[in-house]
Amino acid sequence: MEQHESVQASPRLPNSEHAAAALVASPGAVTAAQLADVPCPSCGGGALDTNEGMAPGYVYALGRIEARFPRASVEKEFAQATGRADTSGKSDHEAFHAVLALRENRYLARQMCWVLLIQGLETYILQPRDPADFDLLIDAIKGPPDPTPWMSLVVGVRGPIASMDLCNGLMVPIVAFDQIYSFEHRALIEAIPRPAKMSKEQFGPAAEELFSRVMLMTDNAGATDEHRALNYLAMRYPAVYATAANQFARDFSLSAVDVRPSSVSGTRKIVDVVFAYNNRSSDFVEKFFVRVDVTEEFPFLVTKMAPYFDR
Repeated sequence: MEQHESVQASPRLPNSEHAAAALVASPGAVTAAQLADVPCPSCGGGALDTNEGMAPGYVYALGRIEARFPRASVEKEFAQATGRADTSGKSDHEAFHAVLALRENRYLARQMCWVLLIQGLETYILQPRDPADFDLLIDAIKGPPDPTPWMSLVVGVRGPIASMDLCNGLMVPIVAFDQIYSFEHRALIEAIPRPAKMSKEQFGPAAEELFSRVMLMTDNAGATDEHRALNYLAMRYPAVYATAANQFARDFSLSAVDVRPSSVSGTRKIVDVVFAYNNRSSDFVEKFFVRVDVTEEFPFLVTKMAPYFDR
């Protein structure tokens, strides 16, 4: 039977040094500043114009953040700052982060071009709504350069396509973010609560596979309602992993993940996320679904995981 009562998710996912507290707790309400008030960190403080280019929309995206030099003058200034810092014994990546992390070099962080890569593709240029949130960007590049273990979840509002002079010719949408959670991929998987009767050896591969399936879905840039709902569940709702592990133990394979508008939407924008599992022997199909409200910037759970029956 479908469940229609409103419920709260009980996320207890990542346990990474920088992101555990943020991802364990539900995102707090954020008073959104007007997008036009967001400063441009690499074009002399110009405002983000929402009347040109792509229409604003919400983003809930998973990827990897990189800091790049928008102009040669910024790169030269960074080199001089590096010469003044103590970087002995550090790798190039560690030295780069250490220089940006120094309080006296905050002006450099404001000048950098911050790019979110999804599946290795340059997808968004990131700008903070609050200048204090440059700390979130700096923390996001602390991890190793390998794109697999270190990731970030970006929550914000998508604006227009960047001009050619903003980020050294990179023309992708600008995202004014309200929150960034950065974490180690392995720490996220290990922190997902597993069923009491299931061993770590059984649960770990199942959680890993489901997370990878969400990450590798075609065109998942975290900008559509469907992808925002999927990314929210991957980060905030452990029950999707427990269901997958239980189905794998019963010799079922995950055959499809479908997101469709919910029949109970009303004035809210609610989607049903349906997970289909096929029995590997009989090809019998079992489906489970969960409802997510994606009306506003921060998605939230409407109903818990339950069996789904085609009408």
